[in-house]
Amino acid sequence: MLNPDVLITSTAFFSDPYSIYTQLRQEASIFWSERWRGWVLLGYDDIVATLRDPQRFSSAGRIAYLLQNLSSDMRAELKVLEEHYRYGIAHSDPPAHTRLRSLLTPFFAPRYLEPMRATVETLIDSLLAEVESAADFDLIATLAYPLPAIVVLEMLGAPRADIALFRQWALDVNLLFAKGGRVDSEGAAIAQKSLSEMRQYIADMIHHRQRHPGNDLLSHLLAQQQEDGLTHAELVSTVVTLFVAGHETTTNLIGNGMLALLRNPEQWHLLCANPNLAESAVEELMRYDTPVQRGWRIASEDVELAGQRIGKGQMVLQMIGSANRDPAHFERPETLDITRRASRHLGFGVGIHFCLGAPLARMEVAGVLRAMSKRFPRLTLDNSRPLHWRQDVALRGVEELWVIK
Repeated sequence: MLNPDVLITSTAFFSDPYSIYTQLRQEASIFWSERWRGWVLLGYDDIVATLRDPQRFSSAGRIAYLLQNLSSDMRAELKVLEEHYRYGIAHSDPPAHTRLRSLLTPFFAPRYLEPMRATVETLIDSLLAEVESAADFDLIATLAYPLPAIVVLEMLGAPRADIALFRQWALDVNLLFAKGGRVDSEGAAIAQKSLSEMRQYIADMIHHRQRHPGNDLLSHLLAQQQEDGLTHAELVSTVVTLFVAGHETTTNLIGNGMLALLRNPEQWHLLCANPNLAESAVEELMRYDTPVQRGWRIASEDVELAGQRIGKGQMVLQMIGSANRDPAHFERPETLDITRRASRHLGFGVGIHFCLGAPLARMEVAGVLRAMSKRFPRLTLDNSRPLHWRQDVALRGVEELWVIK
């Protein structure tokens, strides 16, 4: 009998969760994890059902759930953290979520983003030009990290020079989500400190834009603030989410995707010979090694699911990485195939919280694939440098990815 908690907290899980998902699915599609303090869902159908059911599986109150296992003294010191996550698009349900999403959706529609395509492609070229004469380079530091971070900063109207600040803040805030339904006191304290700094930075931006509006997303949101009832707390929380979610996930999609292609050189060579496959490659790379490995919700009532009773107030962890390799829904799920037809992967989520930035991520990553395959068709991995995977339940990615031209 497998011990799921041993498997999902092993070093092997972070380097290759997919073989472990396969083992676990053979035992059960759902199990309680004491280490993650939540119900772990592995099957595609159960995951879709819960993500599509915000009435019974809520996005609100998740940070409060994480903090429950901390001492009362520690929780008293984390009021900023808990208060921040009472608001915002990612941590709300209808009707608040519906209102907030309707404000943001126009700015992430393909029609709005299409004029940015040339700018994104120019930025990709300029970043790659910096390593034109190098024999090898770290793809994460060179391209995968700065590209989406710069794009999101400029959309919000923040200066490119502050990219390192936002990067560190995002890494620290994401410590909250790295251990499933638990967080330790050290991680929570670090997250609150960086969140407080980011909130102050954004509050200063808001104050400046109120006096000097520009043509950026923040200025547009401020222009609609009174008309649409957007509160200051909602605005700050949503801007934090846009940056934290809007760059780290794309960074890891580029890194995971390029790693997968170079580990499957026949697929890399196929892309190099057929750059028009870039768009379908993005979808397959998102399915094959998705950067967001898990969704998470709170049961708002007692629910029976796959023969298990989920109690009201308990955490449900939807393992999207497992769903995307579920053989009941994907033919040859362990095979990377950039010509795979539309596969209904869950890499961008499903339901009302479907990734708002999906069109932007698709544009950025397809641009990267075209540029990389054109510039460096002989690209290979530098196998002399070991890969270091993030020790993170929620976000999957390598810290560095060295490649040889």
